[in-house]
Amino acid sequence: MRRQAPRGTQDVLPAQAHLWRHLEGAFEKTMSLFGYGEIRTPTFEEYELFARTSGETSDIVSKEMYDFMDKGGRHVALRPEGTAPVMRAYIEHSLGEAGLPLRLWYCAPMFRYGRPQKGRLREHHQVGLELIGSSSPYAEAEVAQAVVAFYTALGIEGLEVRLNCIGRQESRARYGEALLRHLSGWLAHQEPEAQASAEKNPMRLWDSKSPEVQEALRGAPRLSDYLEPESADHFEAVCGALDEAEVEYVLDPGIVRGLDYYTDTVFEVQSSALGAQSSLCGGGRYDGLIGALGGKDAPSVGVGMGLERALLAMEEAGSKPVPDELEYYLIAASAEAWPRVRRAARQLRAAGVSCQFDLEERPLKSQFKAANRARAAFAAIWGSDELASGTVTVKDLKSGVQAVRPESELFS
Repeated sequence: MRRQAPRGTQDVLPAQAHLWRHLEGAFEKTMSLFGYGEIRTPTFEEYELFARTSGETSDIVSKEMYDFMDKGGRHVALRPEGTAPVMRAYIEHSLGEAGLPLRLWYCAPMFRYGRPQKGRLREHHQVGLELIGSSSPYAEAEVAQAVVAFYTALGIEGLEVRLNCIGRQESRARYGEALLRHLSGWLAHQEPEAQASAEKNPMRLWDSKSPEVQEALRGAPRLSDYLEPESADHFEAVCGALDEAEVEYVLDPGIVRGLDYYTDTVFEVQSSALGAQSSLCGGGRYDGLIGALGGKDAPSVGVGMGLERALLAMEEAGSKPVPDELEYYLIAASAEAWPRVRRAARQLRAAGVSCQFDLEERPLKSQFKAANRARAAFAAIWGSDELASGTVTVKDLKSGVQAVRPESELFS
């Protein structure tokens, strides 16, 4: 039986690996510009961590999470998102004692069970950042600047920051009641499961991609009319901070995010290059999350960015980095040259120069074919004449131009 990768996963083959290295390297470089430090958390955590932070009624917990009982009878889950594990680590290791704000970034695989589609896999890869310990509107502005800087570095075009304020628990409760009143006629004709889900968290309906749901929401009251004065004032200050930072944005009341821990500011970054499925990433503020996990309250802002989505946007923009090039393919033009070829490979690699040679000691023609398959920039050739004179023939494999050089120049 022929084995295949599980549905909703993919293999990253050598021909694509350089794209992933480019993405991850660009993100790490961007984070270093903003002074963020890397954090790595386990691939699985206690189930309760995500149930408590994401919300029992969220699609992540109720439908998408890979959770199971381990051999010790512990209920664990594969990581579906990056923020909760980082906050758990922040509390466990008392990271705030060194002073706040604290700036962290991560790069990790995430796991969500759902219908696989282009750019949305069951095992997907995400980079993200967390800014912990600042209630300033400039915290949101900094995170937005970092996100835009990352995507701009990748050559992704048509970027748009879409922004909303969802308030806090009291305002959301009042708004939820108003939203349910608006939807009462429509909800009466829905399945009991859909009715129960809407009643538990009516705001999540704004997150739905269903045309029927969006039609039912037409003319619905806006959350902005129910915000606490503190939330409204903070959101106005966030908009001012983004204006000052020259980050262009659009106010969008449909941005609510699908996790319970968000408070006040939420946002998505979209790209027109992706068509209907335009969202690249999402994030926002979650001031109560650390307190909900048992730590000392610390206001926080963060974002998670899917790498598969970024790859699609890069492809649409025609922004593809060139694969790493092998510098030399070492060729033996005579049987007695093979020991010299192998020694030259050791010398070049010790000097930090990439190279390969034919392990099977095949004929000259086969070696040149292998050099072209390896996409080497140059061939370094040793034959009887080169061995006798201490020289090497270097051939540019793109132009075909070749020249005899002193062997010592190859390693200098």
